[in-house]
Amino acid sequence: MDSSSAFALAGTDAVGQAALAAAGEVTAVELLDAAITRVEATRTLNAVITDLFERGRAQAEELDKSGVLRAGRAGPLAGVPFLLKDVGAALAGAREAMGSRALRDHVATESAWTVNRYLDAGLVVFGKTNTPEWGNHCTTEPLLYGATVNPWSSTVSPGGSSGGSAAAVAAGVVPAASGGDGTGSIRVPASCCGVVGLKPRRGRSSFAPDAGHGLEGMVNNHAVTRTVRDCAALLDVIAGSAPGDPYRAAAPAVPFLESAHRTPPAQRVLIATSSPFPTDRIDPEVVAAVEATGRLLEGLGHRLTPGAPTIDPDAVAEAIAVLHNVSNAQLHDLAQAHLGRAPREDEFEPSTWVMIREGFTTTGLDYANAIAAIHAETRRFAAGMAEHDVLLVPTLLTGPPPYGLLNQPRGTTRAFFDVEFATTGWTALANVTGWAAISLPLGQTSDGLPIGVQLMAPDEAILLSLAGQLEQAAPWCSRIPPRWVAGTTTM
Repeated sequence: MDSSSAFALAGTDAVGQAALAAAGEVTAVELLDAAITRVEATRTLNAVITDLFERGRAQAEELDKSGVLRAGRAGPLAGVPFLLKDVGAALAGAREAMGSRALRDHVATESAWTVNRYLDAGLVVFGKTNTPEWGNHCTTEPLLYGATVNPWSSTVSPGGSSGGSAAAVAAGVVPAASGGDGTGSIRVPASCCGVVGLKPRRGRSSFAPDAGHGLEGMVNNHAVTRTVRDCAALLDVIAGSAPGDPYRAAAPAVPFLESAHRTPPAQRVLIATSSPFPTDRIDPEVVAAVEATGRLLEGLGHRLTPGAPTIDPDAVAEAIAVLHNVSNAQLHDLAQAHLGRAPREDEFEPSTWVMIREGFTTTGLDYANAIAAIHAETRRFAAGMAEHDVLLVPTLLTGPPPYGLLNQPRGTTRAFFDVEFATTGWTALANVTGWAAISLPLGQTSDGLPIGVQLMAPDEAILLSLAGQLEQAAPWCSRIPPRWVAGTTTM
C-alpha cells in the first residue's frame, strides 16, 4: 500500500476499517502496513515507544490466511491495527517499562485479561504508547522516554497518563488505542488532544490475571478513540469479568455499540461549571463549552438543572494521596524484584520518590481510613445526584495545560494532588464513586486548542447514547490538528 493510501485510511475509524477488511477491500496486512507508515511519519510526536511490528504482521497474516475476515465470522473490529498503553496492558513477551527507568528492561511474562480480549476480537497489536511513570501524572513527559508532543501544539501537554495513546489517535496514526484511568488518565488526554475518552464504571472489566483492582477500585481500563461507535465497540470487547474478580458490573441490556446508535429517553441533567476542589479560576472558554453543550442537550429534549453534588474536597484529596502512596510502595517492590536489588532514588521520577517514601510510612490505619473516606464521599455524591440522571461538567478547568505543571514534586503527595485537582477538577470524582464518565471534544479555545466536556452517570449505556446524539449534533471528526498524519508539520 502506498503512502497516499495509508494516509487516506487515517480518516477511517476502527469500525470502518474492519468493515473494509470484511468486504475484501483491504487485507489485515494492508491495514497494518498503512498504520506502520503512519507511525513512521509521526515519530517526532514520541507517542509510540515500543515497536511490535513483526508481532503484529504475524497476527495480521494469520487473520488473512484464516479467512475469518472475508467469511463474516469476525467481530466489528477484526483486522484493525491497535496500540497498547505501556501501563495496565501487559502483553506476554513484550517490554513493559511503565514509564519507569527502574523497569526499562522489564518484560511481561503474561498478558492482561483485557489484552487477551483485544486479541480474541481480532485487533492487531503492533506497538505500545508512551506514559508517565506508573501512570502517576496527568501529563506524559517521563524521563525514560521523553515527552509526547500534543498534535495540536508542541507548547501544551497531551495530558496523561494515556497521553501517548491520545496523541496517536488525535494525529490519525490509529483510530483507537488503549488507556487506563485512575484520577482522569483517559479523560484528561482525551480533552487535551481532542478525542473521545470513556472511563467505564467500576467492575466493567477485569484486572486479571495479576490483580483484582487498582487503587481500591479507582482505576478502570478502556481506550481513547475518535468516534463514539469505536468507543462503544471496544467496550463490548473488554466488558465482562474473570473468575475471582472482587466486583463486577451487571451486563448491559444491549451491546454498547447498539446503545451508541440509540436515541436516549429524556434525561435529567445536572450541570455544573464550578470545581469541587479549591482553585483560583476556571477558564471562561471552558465554562462556555460546558454551557453550549447544555444548550445542545436541551435542544435534544433533555432537562437541565444548574447545581452540583457536594463532597468534602479535603477528605477526597487526602484519601487519594494515601492510596497512591500505598500503590507506589507496592510498585517499588515490583522494581526491586525485577532488579534483584533495592532501586536507587535516581531511578525514579522525583514525584514518584515522594510517593514511595510516604508509602513506606503509611500505617494500616491510614489506609483503612482512606478507604472509609472514599466510601463515605461516594454515598454523599450519590445522594446529591438522587434527583438527576447525568452530571455535565468540564473535563479540565482549563485548556490543555503547559508541560512541567502536573508532574513536579510538591514536597508531599497531598500537595501534588492539590495542584493536579486545581486543573482537573471533576475527573477524580468519577474514579472515587465508580461512576462512568466520558470526555467529548465539544469545545475549542480561541486559539484553536481542544476543550473536553464531561458527562458522568452510574452506567455507560446512557453516556454512549448521549455521546452519539451529541456527535450527530456537533460533529468533531472534521477538526484535525496541525500534526495530523496526512499533513504533518514541524512545530
